[in-house]
Amino acid sequence: MSQDHGNQPEAPEYTGQLDQWQPVVHEQGDATGGVIPYKNGPALAAYYLGIFSMIPCVGLLLAVPALILGVIGLKKRRDNPIVKGSVHAWIGIIMGGIFTIIWGGLTMLLLIGNTVGM
Repeated sequence: MSQDHGNQPEAPEYTGQLDQWQPVVHEQGDATGGVIPYKNGPALAAYYLGIFSMIPCVGLLLAVPALILGVIGLKKRRDNPIVKGSVHAWIGIIMGGIFTIIWGGLTMLLLIGNTVGM
């Protein structure tokens, strides 16, 4: 026989003081288990832009915003520790920085090569 404990309130937990019992508040996650930082939009956008900056033709156009939004996402995380997303922001910063250098360097080489080749 199965019992449904989902609708029953939790019993208060002991907080360490002998003269008081207080309920301990547990931070509940969202449906994604806290993996997707939906409250930190800049960090999430930086993550996706950083990943998609690997695409050759549009990589430079996506890498620079990934770098900028990653820094904004880290600042938002620092200002409000409840907001998650520091890993997503760091991935955006690292991928954005790497692919800004790669695609920017290749673009410069192509421009210099076309100028010298004329």
